[in-house]
Amino acid sequence: MAHAVEKIEEEIRSLSAVEKVELLRSLIAELDAPADADVERAWLEEAQRRHRELVEGKVKGVPGERVFENLRSRLRR
Repeated sequence: MAHAVEKIEEEIRSLSAVEKVELLRSLIAELDAPADADVERAWLEEAQRRHRELVEGKVKGVPGERVFENLRSRLRR
């Protein structure tokens, strides 16, 4: 395995700067891609549900400053 990685590194180092950027973008996009379409769909549905609750007045939003104050307070404990 280590030999394979060394060979890949050697090949990458021989690429032009533009090719390295393209490779990095491709790898990062692959890592950032949703692991599961069902998970992505579930998060979207949850966000839509929460938005509806705010619009309908079922819940009340909390100002960002207050959220961060609460987090800072919890982290100091």
